Amino acid sequence: MKMIDLRSDTVTLPTEPMIEAMFSAKVGDDVFGEDPSINTLEDKAAEMFGMDAGLYCPSGTMTNQIAIRCHVKPGEEVICDKTAHIYNYEGGGIGANSGASVRLIDGERGKIFPEQIVDSVNPYDYHYPASKLVSIENTSNKGGGSFYSIQQMIAIKEVCIQHNLAYHLDGARIFNALVAMDEKSQSLSGIFDSISICLSKGLGAPMGSLLLGSKDFIGNARRMRKMMGGGMRQAGYMASAGIYAIENHIERLKEDHNRAAELGSVIVNLSFVQEMQPIETNIVIFKLQESMGRDRFISLLKDNGILVVPLGNQVVRMVTHMEITDSMINEVSNILKSITK
Repeated sequence: MKMIDLRSDTVTLPTEPMIEAMFSAKVGDDVFGEDPSINTLEDKAAEMFGMDAGLYCPSGTMTNQIAIRCHVKPGEEVICDKTAHIYNYEGGGIGANSGASVRLIDGERGKIFPEQIVDSVNPYDYHYPASKLVSIENTSNKGGGSFYSIQQMIAIKEVCIQHNLAYHLDGARIFNALVAMDEKSQSLSGIFDSISICLSKGLGAPMGSLLLGSKDFIGNARRMRKMMGGGMRQAGYMASAGIYAIENHIERLKEDHNRAAELGSVIVNLSFVQEMQPIETNIVIFKLQESMGRDRFISLLKDNGILVVPLGNQVVRMVTHMEITDSMINEVSNILKSITK
């Protein structure tokens, strides 16, 4: 049985044209700065977002953790939403890598707001950790793919300027947000001190994320990448997949969003679903009635060739991506409708 994998947009496989690009890549030793494919990818991504320079890393966790390490010192504090990936899903990296404290904000579906940030900035007092960095996640994973508008991101930037705070974007799915807003990546120019973008989710590359920032910031980040064991050699084979992804797979994200919305239109009417988060991009999160146990529901789907993941008590997540077709959405919809309490 071929499984319909809705667990994550990280399960995508390289397309044939992407594989061809990988096989034809020009490579060198990236630690020496001599891999032309990596250099091209870094420059292209930096230009796209109006930043000076970029750094190619194996994962988004590494780009986020390098950014935090560059922005804060041990004993200082990072401000983020309580559901943020940097806090929940990066192995305690903020404490282990940066020795930093974290101020968690109870935002709205993963999004925090200027007034909440102002209330979270510590006073200048040696009893408190010094507030140094605000990090937002766009789109928000646990927020069901919710996203900040350009205006909302700028409003937070103004607070950061007023309180002398660095501003980082965990943009693992930033292209989903940009497509949903009908905005270009250049619209983020000048807003953030650092940006992390992921190539291995909706864009479909087999690995890799990029950290973007000023030349001085990326110079320091390159040192931190080496410290964390992220220096790579002939990784241009993978970087070429990233180049292909950002040149060819951004606009197609609309298809994922449409398929997620179609799934949601079915799920919201199921008798055993208690509530569902609004669907803004490619993530569908819903809570089951107590009469339908979460693990039982996931098992029923698996028996019918569908893979999903739990996301808390009675909560389930589905994510659409480039491996999911219209016929798969129809099949999933029919199976969901056939399930009873």
